[in-house]
Order: sequence, then C-alpha cells, then structure tokens
Amino acid sequence: MTGTANRSGRPPTIYDVAQAAGVAASTVSRAFSRPGRVNAETAERIRRVATELGYRTVPASPAAARTRTSMLALVVSDVTNAFYAEIIRGAESAAAEAGYVLLLIDAQESDTLERDSLRRALPGVEGTVLAGTRLPDSAIRVVAGQRPTVVLNRDVADVPSIVLDDACGMRQAAEHLAGLGHRALTYIAGPEASWADGMRWRTLRESAAKLGRRAQRIGPFAPTVAGGREAAARLRADPPTAVVAYNDQLAIGLMLALQAGGIRVPEEVSVIGFDDIFPARIVSPGLTTVAAPLRAQGRAAVHAVLARRGEPASRTERPMPLPVRLIVRDSTARRRRMHLSAARNDPGRP
Repeated sequence: MTGTANRSGRPPTIYDVAQAAGVAASTVSRAFSRPGRVNAETAERIRRVATELGYRTVPASPAAARTRTSMLALVVSDVTNAFYAEIIRGAESAAAEAGYVLLLIDAQESDTLERDSLRRALPGVEGTVLAGTRLPDSAIRVVAGQRPTVVLNRDVADVPSIVLDDACGMRQAAEHLAGLGHRALTYIAGPEASWADGMRWRTLRESAAKLGRRAQRIGPFAPTVAGGREAAARLRADPPTAVVAYNDQLAIGLMLALQAGGIRVPEEVSVIGFDDIFPARIVSPGLTTVAAPLRAQGRAAVHAVLARRGEPASRTERPMPLPVRLIVRDSTARRRRMHLSAARNDPGRP
C-alpha cells in the first residue's frame, strides 16, 4: 500500500505505522528519534512501512529538528475550565520572558482531538506542555520522543512531570471533616482517564480509614458545574453529611443544585473542592477547598521544557509534588447529631 493518506483521507500517523508494522507507537517513535534503541530488523521494517504509507516523521530531517520557531504548545483538556486559567497565565508569562509564543490547544476532553491537534502542531513548536492530558501513557511517550515535553498532574514513566501534592490535600480534607464530627465521607469522582482523580480517591479512602471513618465514591462525572449538578441528583434522595469533590467546579455545581433543592450547605451537607479557582471565592457559601499553586505550576512547566531543549530523551526521576493547602471557608460545618434523611422522616422535626 502506498500513498500519503489512509482510507479516511487524512495523512498517515505514527499510529497507522505502528499498526501496520505490528509494534507499539512508542517503538516507531524510537526508531526515528533514537534508532540505536530499536532492534535493527524491527527498525528496518518500520522504515519500510512508513515509506509505503507515505508517513513523514516529525521532524522530517535533522535540520528541521534544529529549526528555532520560538513557539511552545500548551495542551489543556478543556479551556472553559477555570482551573486552567492560572496555569495558562503562568505558562504564558514564563514563555514571554524567554522570548517564546505560547500556542494554546483545547482538546475538549477528547483524546482523538488531542492526538490530531498535536500531530499538526508538533512540526511548528520547540516543546510541549500537556496539562490534564487524556492520552494514554504510550501516546505521551511518543510525543516526548519528538519534542521536549512536560506533563502536568500525572506521573508518566520516562517523561518529566510536575504534579500537585494530591495526597497531602486529601489528607487535610479528611482530617478537617473528621474534626467536624463527620463519620462518613463521600467522594465525587472526576474523569475516568484522570490520573489525579485516582490519586485523590485512594488517598481520601486511606485517610478516612486511618481516622476511623467510612468513605464511598460516586461517579465518574464531568469535571464541570453541570457534572456537579448531576452528582447532586444522585445524592438528593439520601444526602451524605460530608462531600469531597474532585475539583471546585464539581463542588460548586453540587452546592448550587443541593441548595436549589432545599438542602442547606453547610448546615446539612458539608462540601470541599480542590484547586481554589476564582469562583470558589465568590460563590455562596464560600467554598472550602484545597488550594493549588496553579500559576507557579504553569511557569515551572515552561521552564522545564526550555531546560530540556537539545537534550536527548532519558529516564527521569519521579516528579516532585508542588505543595497545596486547605483553605477553610463557609461550605463546611460540624455534623448535625441526626442524619439528614432520618431527620426528614421524623414527624417531630421542626
């Protein structure tokens, strides 16, 4: 088979080559960027298949690899999520200080769109920052094999990453709610593909157990205000007394929906979010949340990408987490003596 496009009409990708050659996409990436790390016979088969498909490597030549474009790509999973606003500001300021322009890519929570956008953007950028990526680890390593890459809020083997101290944040949330007398904690989960979501749930569950509390998880939900409203609909029949949400947007949507349905926050349900986005400070009641240094994370990501220019990809150390802290506002309070559902069924309740 020859030509420059597959049956769908689009140019062949590294994944098409991998499928046709019977290898992983990361192996195809190494065959072109670090051929010494791939078996000679396998590398030859990959090159032959790539030629037959009309696949062009990125960069297309050593000269292209040295071309300065003064542009970096920042990929976010959803540009409408306020979580990314501070990351973008931090990354943009750091890039500008270094004489770079930032290309913003909105993946819209779609790994397909993210792959396609990166395929088109990589030839024109000198490095990439993947913030909230939904790509699998193997695809991330393919990107990192072509351009200096840093991943945010996810630990990927052999790829530099900058994460938040999710474990510390969830421990603080659990201890705060336990200190208020809550006996059971409910976690409102975010996207299934989110590495941070898994970390936050595991830590909350373990922390609750150490404190002698129960923990349950519901979800996954979209990490949006609408997702929070959906979670509230699931909980309304038998609301818990304490909720920890994957992020602030979920927490805010949950609070708004509970209050619209006559359930008071925090008198009947305490709610904690994560990130400390701007709306968390102005919503009523003010949202208790785990504050993350998002602008500093964006700056650190750009600095890390620029520091890796011209360096060969290599095994990296485990990421150092950025510190977080619990900010107590008005959405949490002491647990009432009687559970809400029992109180509502009590004919003597005022």
